[in-house]
Amino acid sequence: MVQIVDRAYAHYVPPAFPYFELLDRIHQHVLPRTYVEIGVSTGRSLTLALPGTLCIGIDPAPKVVFRMGRRTRIFSQSSDDFFADHDLGALLGGIPLDLAFIDGMHHFEFALRDFINLERASAPSTTVLIHDCLPVDETTSARERTTDIWSGDIWRLILLLRQWRPDLEVAVVDSAPAGLGLVRGLDPASTILTDHYDEIVEQFLAVPYGALDDGSMREQLNCVPGDWKHVSPLLPDRPLRQSSVGALTALRMMEAAAFSRRRGVSSPSGSVPA
Repeated sequence: MVQIVDRAYAHYVPPAFPYFELLDRIHQHVLPRTYVEIGVSTGRSLTLALPGTLCIGIDPAPKVVFRMGRRTRIFSQSSDDFFADHDLGALLGGIPLDLAFIDGMHHFEFALRDFINLERASAPSTTVLIHDCLPVDETTSARERTTDIWSGDIWRLILLLRQWRPDLEVAVVDSAPAGLGLVRGLDPASTILTDHYDEIVEQFLAVPYGALDDGSMREQLNCVPGDWKHVSPLLPDRPLRQSSVGALTALRMMEAAAFSRRRGVSSPSGSVPA
């Protein structure tokens, strides 16, 4: 895929983990009109949202150090409180959710509630990404955090979605450090997960890590390689939205100017890199 935006600042602020590059490519492929991120932290991944995208970030204690776009709003509250207090569809201006990234509390029942709430504002074309779905080992995938890198038991969410929602397209991309779940085919009218929430949580809390650690982990999680040729077929066809095209042109101009300033060269007014 030819990237629409060459992120010049990446030369100076490299991504913390390889999955940031994958997130960037997904943003540039999907060209989302609307984007929701649960678990903002420093705001690094929120900077991948393209100008023109209406963004909502949710985090009980955000520590944002990056400059956010004009159409980005960050809500300093837990995702449970956010969805109890706000109508996501209304905040998105009635436009369905195009892209979401769940990277909040690393217990699967929290991520399950996040997914349920996001699906209510979704459309069949919506893409939901879920961080930390591919366990590294039992210790880093436990419910109690005892290590620096910790993915928790988010892997349970993938198992339950594949069992309880066979209508969904669910895969896990093998992207360091602990995988990236990718879910499509959402149905905002579905109540299966809500109606059976307590039963589902009880069922999958009882699933031991050993159920994965028997050589069938990649099959059970529907794991795919992290290269673009395997990821791109999992995404919706690339749209051509006039609003996105204008925003991307503006971004390319700004990034060209910023890169030129870094090199001590004045960028011609109105020039856009090829």
